[in-house]
Amino acid sequence: MKGKVSILKRKYPFELNDHPVKEGLIAFAIVFLILFLLQPFGISEYAGNKFLVSLAFGLVTFVCCLAMDYCIEVPLHEHVKTWRIWHQALTVFVEILIIGLCNFLMACILFQYPMELAAGLEMVYFTILIGLIYTVLSTSISYHQYVRKQLDALLEKTTQKQEGILVTLHDHRIRGNDLCLPINDLFYIEAQKNNVAVFFVRDGQLNRNEIQSTLTSVLNDLKDYPNIFQCHRSFVVNLNSITSAKGNSNGYTLELGEGLATVPVSRSFVPKLKSFVI
Repeated sequence: MKGKVSILKRKYPFELNDHPVKEGLIAFAIVFLILFLLQPFGISEYAGNKFLVSLAFGLVTFVCCLAMDYCIEVPLHEHVKTWRIWHQALTVFVEILIIGLCNFLMACILFQYPMELAAGLEMVYFTILIGLIYTVLSTSISYHQYVRKQLDALLEKTTQKQEGILVTLHDHRIRGNDLCLPINDLFYIEAQKNNVAVFFVRDGQLNRNEIQSTLTSVLNDLKDYPNIFQCHRSFVVNLNSITSAKGNSNGYTLELGEGLATVPVSRSFVPKLKSFVI
C-alpha cells in the first residue's frame, strides 16, 4: 500500500496544453463517431435525427474539455507548486465526471427523460467505472512516455560530445597498470574488496579489467564527466550506456547496452537517479 501511495506522489510532467481546441475536437470526434456509428444508450430507438443527436453530445463534450482546460487545469497548476500524479489523475477523473453529467442533462432534454435521482446515480456509477479505467490508462501512459522520452534524451546527452575522449583510471598498487579507455566504451565499475572491476565494451563484447582502487578514487578520476553516476555503494555507471530502467521507489535495475549487463540502483540513490531522468 505504501508503494502505491508513493507512486501517486511522484512528480508528474504537467505541460500547459498549447492546443486545447485541437484536443477538444478530438474528444468531440470520438464521442460523435461512437454515438452515430454504434448508436448506444437508446439512440438507435430515437425517432429523430440521429446525426444531430450525436452531434449535440459531441459538442457538449467539446465545451466541457475547453472549460476544464481554461477554468480548472491551468488555474490549479498555477497554485500547485509541484504537480504530482495524483493531481493529474484527479483532474482527469473530474473532467470525465463533468462530461458525463453534462451529457446526462443533454439526454434528459433530448429524450425527455425525467431528471430522477436514481437515473442520475446510475449515470454517476457508470461514469465512475469508465472514468477510473480511462484515468489510470491515460495518466500511466502519459507518465511513462515522458520518462521514456527523458531517458532517451539522457542517453543522447553526451555520447557524441565525448567521442574520442580517453579516460585514465589509476591503479594504486602497480605503477604503469593504469587503465586507459574511451569513455564511451565504459559501462560500469563495481567495487570488489580491495579492488574495483571495470566493465567496458569492445567489439560488441563486455570486457572486465580489475585494478586496485576504490570507488571514491574512480569518481575522482572521472569527476569532469557528469554522465558518471554512483547508483549504489558498490557501483558506478556511465549513464550513456543505459538502455532501460525498471523499478519503483525501493530501487531500480538499469539495463546497459541492450542487455549486455544490468546494474542495481539502491534505494538511497533513487532520488538522485530521478533527478537525471524526471
